[in-house]
Amino acid sequence: MANTILTPQMITRESLRVLHQKINLVGNMNRQYDSRFGQSGAKIGTSLDVRLPAKFTTRTGSTFTSQNVVERKVNLPVSTIHGIDTTITDLEMALSLDDFRNRIIDPAMAQLASQIEYYTLNNVYKSVAQYVGTTSSQIDYKKFQQAGQVLTQQLAPMDNNRTFGLNPYSRVEFSDAVKGLFQSSDNIEQQYREGKVGRTGGFNVFENTLIPTHTPGAHGGTPLSNGATQGNAGTGNAWVSTSDIITDGWTNSTLVLNPGDIITFAGVYDVHPETKVSYGTLKRFVVQSAVTSSGGGAATITVSPGVIAGGAYQNCSNLIADNSAIVTLGTASTAYGQNLAFHRDAFAFVTADLEVPRGVDMAAREVYEGISMRFVRWFDGDTGEFKSRFDILHGSVATYPELACRVVHQLA
Repeated sequence: MANTILTPQMITRESLRVLHQKINLVGNMNRQYDSRFGQSGAKIGTSLDVRLPAKFTTRTGSTFTSQNVVERKVNLPVSTIHGIDTTITDLEMALSLDDFRNRIIDPAMAQLASQIEYYTLNNVYKSVAQYVGTTSSQIDYKKFQQAGQVLTQQLAPMDNNRTFGLNPYSRVEFSDAVKGLFQSSDNIEQQYREGKVGRTGGFNVFENTLIPTHTPGAHGGTPLSNGATQGNAGTGNAWVSTSDIITDGWTNSTLVLNPGDIITFAGVYDVHPETKVSYGTLKRFVVQSAVTSSGGGAATITVSPGVIAGGAYQNCSNLIADNSAIVTLGTASTAYGQNLAFHRDAFAFVTADLEVPRGVDMAAREVYEGISMRFVRWFDGDTGEFKSRFDILHGSVATYPELACRVVHQLA
């Protein structure tokens, strides 16, 4: 059968299909596509405010009690372009689609998928404050189930949209622990993503080499909060995404905390998202920016979630008292591995349309499963070559980071 000359639409669609198979963790996030970013004459800039549902307190008794309606939003920047550039000749365009996929698309999309996945995971994990496991042990099935427990306690839906990403170190330990539990018959009709291990314990499990390790800051000294009742009282159903906490007692003039470090404050406990009853475990907070102590050991730490001790958005038992002991997860300045359990709605991965140029040999833009890609080919008269590029404009944000949990472990 004669080969058919490939069209730019065929190339773009097939490339997107292959890319979609290879981004196993990002592919299980909430993938949003917003064409407004690319509309000629009506562009909305490089960021989008994502509105989150309002929360309320419950009245006891028949007396009407008015309360404020406070809507939340998170800013989602869509300003990162990743792409692959290559030279595709007219002879290669005459290949069959299968040959073209094997020779051009597969290796190109593997590289592009890896870069997008790493970039996204490195961004969103730093918003996840919850964790299970220790930095001196590996994952086992109990820790795996504890991650599910954390998601359930934060009211993550009990549906098919829970995903667990295992790095290669943990995948070996985990596979040995659960080797008798996987039932492939549950997945016969599914199209497997690359790296899929199976489904067990309420999660779709994937092996992923791109989950970043994390290195805590030096965090020396005996750090304490410095000032009474720090945080937000939640009056009027107030909501804050972060809180700035004044502290002291750190080692002088040291980079004490890194973005993504998880810390706790003595006496501040986690609560049920709706009843506000304490779980009896310390509330975890994640550091949002690098923190360097002053010459006197003082430092102000920006943490997420914001400390809210009352109202509809209450997330901890009380405000931070003066001289509350601060504990940082992990050994100072020591890298440790991590795995990531999350519900689809914990993170949003967004792509947007890039403009399709005119006056070139070929150009197309396609959207597949919420991912927009542009393919362009043009002739370079200086070199006599057909040059091609695949581009994706994307962004990511932790919309509901409480619906995610890190599983930390020692590096092998």
